[in-house]
Order: sequence, then structure tokens, then C-alpha cells
Amino acid sequence: MVPLLMTRPMEAARRFVAELPDDLRAALQVTHAPLMEIRPRTVSLDVSSFRGVIFTSAHAVAIASRETAARRPAFCVGPHTTAVARQAGWQAECVGACAEELIDTLLSQPPPAPLLHLHGAHGRGAVAERLSGAGLPCEEQVVYDQALLPLSEAARRLIAGPTGVIVPLFSPRTARHFASQCGDAGNLHLVALSKAVAEPLECLNFKTLRVSGAADSKAMTQAVRDAADAVSRLEGSEGAE
Repeated sequence: MVPLLMTRPMEAARRFVAELPDDLRAALQVTHAPLMEIRPRTVSLDVSSFRGVIFTSAHAVAIASRETAARRPAFCVGPHTTAVARQAGWQAECVGACAEELIDTLLSQPPPAPLLHLHGAHGRGAVAERLSGAGLPCEEQVVYDQALLPLSEAARRLIAGPTGVIVPLFSPRTARHFASQCGDAGNLHLVALSKAVAEPLECLNFKTLRVSGAADSKAMTQAVRDAADAVSRLEGSEGAE
């Protein structure tokens, strides 16, 4: 089996692994070592003066749903966040696979405003600022923190071992943190969600670095499959020498 090191927050990591095709999941030996922990803030949330909300993560949906009984139209990034918002009673619509697509969609088809973007302390895309600057009024509120965690001893042992290890990384901040923690990356097959995620990893002496063909789970799954195939070929050829 090919080692797969998951560094996402536990819930998101388990969901990604569970959604892998059966044959791929059966070929992987998964180690969970979260490098980030979601910590909800105690917030006073009032959406009554807004015509809609923006969710760029399911974490924000969970916190907002707990903090307010009001439900507004919700403009979401990605199918998972959209599904979670719908299940929580929001009038949710998926308007892009990433923040850039969300901004483009909302500016090309402006909904009633003002809007409120609910997000974590470490976000990317400056969604509210860019929408407001382009004429679509939008405010923002931080509802959770993303605390960085040290790399676990189990993960360090895996990385230091003789076998190739696949490491998918989903955010630039996590990638920077991983690069500062992992030490010798000579046996690592890194998979980055985007070029922005790959950039902090380029300083490592990795075995391979792949960039997902799109910023979504389907493309990341394919990139992990390609990496697993490469690891199997490499391990097989080295074992035959």
C-alpha cells in the first residue's frame, strides 16, 4: 500500500479520503496529522440588515447556523459548502469553485445587496473588499480561527522512512507551515491544490510535486491517483534492482 499523509483539519481530511474511489482508497495507507485546527470564535452575529451571505467554507456555515436563526440567500464556494448550507436551512447557491470564480459570478450577475462574507481569520481573495470596490456592497466578519499545529511524531517517522509518501496540500498557509516542519522531503510526492499552494513547497527537495488540474476535490483525487501510480512504479523499479 502507498502511504498517504493527510494534513487537513480532521473532518475535512476524513471527508476527502472517504470520497476517494474505492480502488484508490484500498491502495492507500492513510495517516492523519492535522496541521490546522478550526477554533470557532464567540461572535455576535446579526444578518438582519443584509440581503445575503457569502460562505467560502463549511466551517463558517456551521458557526453561522449556530449563532443565528435567520436564514438568507447564501452564495457559496464549492458543492460541499453549498450542500452543508442547504442542510442548515440557508437558501444556498454554488457560485464558483474558488473565491475568484465567486467574485466573477457575483459581479456579472449582481444579487440584491448588501452582502456579508463570513469567514476564517486567515482567508484569501479579499472577497468583501473586491466586491465593494467593484460596486457590490459587501461587509465581512471573522467567525473562526485556524490555529497551526505541529507535525505529529507519527508523521515525522513516516516522512523519515524509506518509502515514498503522498502529501496532498490544500492551502498556501498550510503548505508554508508544512515546508517549515517536514525536514528532509526526499521521499515525498507532494500534491498541491493550486500554483499558490505549490509555491511554498518549491524550496523542498521533494521527489515529485504535482499541481492539481483544478481547485476542486475531483481534480485533487486525480492528482493523488497519478502520484500513487508514480510511487508504485518507483517502488517497483527500485525493488527490482
